[in-house]
Amino acid sequence: MKQKRFILPESEIPTRWYNIQADMLNKPLPMLNPSTREPLKAEDLFPIFNEECARQEVNQTDAWIDIPEEVREKYTYYRSTPLVRAYGLEEALGTPAHIYFKNESVSPVGSHKLNSALAQAYYCKKQGVKNVTTETGAGQWGAALSYATKIFGLECAVYQVKISYEQKPYRRSIMQVFGAQVTPSPSMSTRAGKDILTINPNYQGSLGTAISEAVELAMMTPDCKYALGSVMNHVALHQTVIGLEAEKQMEMAGEYPDIVIACFGGGSNFSGISFPFMRHTILEGKKTRFIAAEPVSCPKLTKGKFEYDFGDEAGYTPLLAMFTLGHKFQPALIHAGGLRYHGAGVIVSQLMKDGYMEAVDIAQLDSFKAGCLFAKAEGIIPAPESCHAIAATIDEALKCKETGEEKVILFNLSGHGLVDMSAYDQYLAGALV
Repeated sequence: MKQKRFILPESEIPTRWYNIQADMLNKPLPMLNPSTREPLKAEDLFPIFNEECARQEVNQTDAWIDIPEEVREKYTYYRSTPLVRAYGLEEALGTPAHIYFKNESVSPVGSHKLNSALAQAYYCKKQGVKNVTTETGAGQWGAALSYATKIFGLECAVYQVKISYEQKPYRRSIMQVFGAQVTPSPSMSTRAGKDILTINPNYQGSLGTAISEAVELAMMTPDCKYALGSVMNHVALHQTVIGLEAEKQMEMAGEYPDIVIACFGGGSNFSGISFPFMRHTILEGKKTRFIAAEPVSCPKLTKGKFEYDFGDEAGYTPLLAMFTLGHKFQPALIHAGGLRYHGAGVIVSQLMKDGYMEAVDIAQLDSFKAGCLFAKAEGIIPAPESCHAIAATIDEALKCKETGEEKVILFNLSGHGLVDMSAYDQYLAGALV
């Protein structure tokens, strides 16, 4: 198997995150208080989020924000992650395109989610917080936060979407090994969960529901804050370590991407790989395409409306200006649990509205077909979420085959699928729809 890997020395790991809000011509619309419709300030978010993340959330002036040394030290345990030239996939497709992927699956928890989990856990610890609550779909974020809170000596409670809790028992086990309390959502432990189950006793959950339960627990528990793994501006900020590394690694490869692709749920890994490259588009006019690959069953970017909506199902969160399918939307029970969210982050939504990026929707069977081809060609079994990015990459590479264009394509392999094998079993048995 032929591969070429580009690794940065420890001294080259980024020391600052990139805040694209500072460079955007049209800033994201502010979060609104749902009662008064007044824009929220950072201090309005203090009851839910740690104070530093709340400040980062509304920061539209500082393009570069220092990574705390304690967080960067933890990053060096697994960063830089490899940038890989996917010769095997290129050969399998017979394409003249040059395909690269950023391999975030090598983190201790197997996904990119740790990049923000470490930062949020550190800021909570620094503030004196003792307990952290969160939600998780497929379990990637829950695993990352469970690990990060354990490192910084915090307690963690995770509400996992019920269908994923049942589909992916080993992710639940990972969280529990790290000491987290894991509850399937919706549950009877919160008012939000009870209300939802009263209306629909057999409801298998959504990220919107799990967010409602986690926020409620945070608001009711002393010395407790809520942490979110996607959607929010500060999460997108922390994830830019991915693209900042990829920039330097692409220079090592002597190339620059014509197309950047990532799967899309709320926007964390898409933001992480694309925003550092997108700043050159905004500031210098670079002609790079940015493609978000979302599931057909939850197509907020391709089928949703740009409007103010709640980030959760119960309506506990501020109103966010985003592409949304509606906070009551109930997505199909696909295995890519991390992509089953009704809305997109406000930064990505504004960039989509302004034409800096585009989106495609991928059917579940097509995503697994792409994932299996990638595994055979590159020796890595991707997470079901990442399979969507791979499917979009294959589509673009085959277009290059038709036209003979030698384009450079970069995609983010956001996580591995080694605890998602039951989904692959169903696909191989012809049991997926």
